Amino acid sequence: MMIISRVAAVAVLLIAASVTPADAQAPVKLGYINAQQILATAPGREAAERQFESEVGSFRGQIQAMDDSLRILGEAFQREQAGMTAAARQTRTQALQAKEESYQERAARLNQQMQQRQAQLVRPIMDQLNRVLDEIRRADGYAFIFDVSSNGQTIVAADTTLNLTDRVVARLAALGPPPPAAPLSSAPATTPQPAGVTRPRQ
Repeated sequence: MMIISRVAAVAVLLIAASVTPADAQAPVKLGYINAQQILATAPGREAAERQFESEVGSFRGQIQAMDDSLRILGEAFQREQAGMTAAARQTRTQALQAKEESYQERAARLNQQMQQRQAQLVRPIMDQLNRVLDEIRRADGYAFIFDVSSNGQTIVAADTTLNLTDRVVARLAALGPPPPAAPLSSAPATTPQPAGVTRPRQ
């Protein structure tokens, strides 16, 4: 599933400091990171991916079972419809359509639950990254820290001395993995989703 690699637009796309009137004439200090590179090695990433795959297996199994059931019903109808009356074919067709709609609604709910769980598992890692970035920004007086891996950025060239990626990676490694999300059974029903998180692979 690769939870982290799908978080292309990190929630910390832009971190801005408050600029006071006294600082207005001072040069604006900028920095940038590659969030994708940071998250690829972020402590807790692999554990979150393993936990996600372990927990959503039953969801995927339910979706696959519904797909298989609908396929079998459709194949049976194709074989038998030649011997049916027009009324029987219409009744059978309507029943199949109702079944398909019901399965699609159920599959959509299951996919939504997987997305929510994905967001819950990623959240501790994202929160730790945001804290590290804010600590660096405050300590060194950066006005802005940009994420050059975000789809919304159009930076085509930059001074590599402004690249804070390795520094953030080292800080995260020193901190170690954050406390993991709560187990699925006790996790909240819904959780806001970090920017850029896409549907889990089915």
